[in-house]
Amino acid sequence: MTRPLTLLGQEPGDIETFSALLQDATLRLVDVGFDRKARRLALLINRYRREVAAPSRIRSALRVETVEVVQRAGWSNDPEAVTAILSLSQDGDWLVITCAGGIAIRARVEVIDLVLEDIGEPWATTRVPDHG
Repeated sequence: MTRPLTLLGQEPGDIETFSALLQDATLRLVDVGFDRKARRLALLINRYRREVAAPSRIRSALRVETVEVVQRAGWSNDPEAVTAILSLSQDGDWLVITCAGGIAIRARVEVIDLVLEDIGEPWATTRVPDHG
């Protein structure tokens, strides 16, 4: 059994690593929250585990700290809608989470302060992402 992942990102170069780990994670829109007072954006996701040989997913939390403003685009009216994360990128002071179906979340941050943490046991999956 592999140890749960806990990753801290504080440099622009860390964003590429986070993006690779987040790619193909499934996200219910209802599992996105912004705490304005704490300046924290949090997402609960089902992350596809690329770091292991057998196809599996694990429940994970992505926290973005020092958030000043959050914007969203392409948001469904159905809070139970599910999308897949395609990438995480930086555009100036903004971190951009791009998802399938034209959905995006933008967070303007004071500094890069990211935490990705596995919060459960992995489970096997037969649905393997295919970008071919």
